[in-house]
Amino acid sequence: MKLHDLRPEKGAKKKRKRVGRGAGAGQGKTAGRGTKGQKARSGGGKGIYFEGGQLPLARRLPYKRGFTNIRKVYYKAVNLRSLAEFDFGGDAVTPEIMAAIGLIKKPTDPVVVLGEGEIDVAMTVKAHRFSTTAKEKIEAAGGTAELLPLK
Repeated sequence: MKLHDLRPEKGAKKKRKRVGRGAGAGQGKTAGRGTKGQKARSGGGKGIYFEGGQLPLARRLPYKRGFTNIRKVYYKAVNLRSLAEFDFGGDAVTPEIMAAIGLIKKPTDPVVVLGEGEIDVAMTVKAHRFSTTAKEKIEAAGGTAELLPLK
């Protein structure tokens, strides 16, 4: 098979209906628009906004500015002060552990670690985001701050 042999499947391409081309074509005279009336005219028909004279839905709803970004990531904030209260016994602090001790509600939530408070124990903290001060304080205490990928 060569490029010049390629053809669409039989019946895959349908011919465009050519309206208003005479009685023999089957769509002559009124060209499938019926007889007279608003919808038979050029530019005829009502706008999508029109609801038969009833107050349109767009006017019945309260006016709201802006929009909601569906891709916005809502992080659950955890401060270093909260992490310093618990003894993790050398384990890495993950969102699953944070959820188990009640710092966040769900282990699937994206977590941001903020730098409020002080820590003096070296610990490995795994989160989806770190503030600059939080990362500096964790590393100053001898620990590591590991970034988790967002799902």
